[in-house]
Amino acid sequence: MTMASLAETQKITPFLWFNNEAEEAANFYVSLFKDSKILTVSRYGEAGPGPKGSAMVVDFQLAGIRFNALNGGPVFKFTEAISMAVSCDSQEEVDMLWSKLTANGGQESQCGWLKDRYGLSWQIVPKRFMELMQDKDPKRTQRVMQAMLKMKKFDIARLEEAYAQA
Repeated sequence: MTMASLAETQKITPFLWFNNEAEEAANFYVSLFKDSKILTVSRYGEAGPGPKGSAMVVDFQLAGIRFNALNGGPVFKFTEAISMAVSCDSQEEVDMLWSKLTANGGQESQCGWLKDRYGLSWQIVPKRFMELMQDKDPKRTQRVMQAMLKMKKFDIARLEEAYAQA
């Protein structure tokens, strides 16, 4: 897919503001997901405001979705008010993403939330949780919700146990 066709198919592009880690972060994120790649890197020139040759904007794709990352300086920080929600097919995928995103300074939170080392919030959620929560039996969904509220990283087996209780 070319840049022109990406721009035509994706009307809205998330734009992430970093201090000076945009290229490093984009490369890290691209390493985590299939169908991901760096598309372009625009670099600062003589006029700045960043150091000449350093990345200004990194245009990248994660799991087929286009993102931009800007090295805009320390003016703005990420907050939990926005996060990247990742729907996972298996416990192995949950475990892998959780481990890699919390490594090197990332922080675990509750209910499948974490912050990566750049301060960006992520929700790592197994598809099975959403399936269990759609059950028509409110007692089952309540048990699943109560189990989830006690977790940091999702544990599908524990969710299934809560769902199956009599």
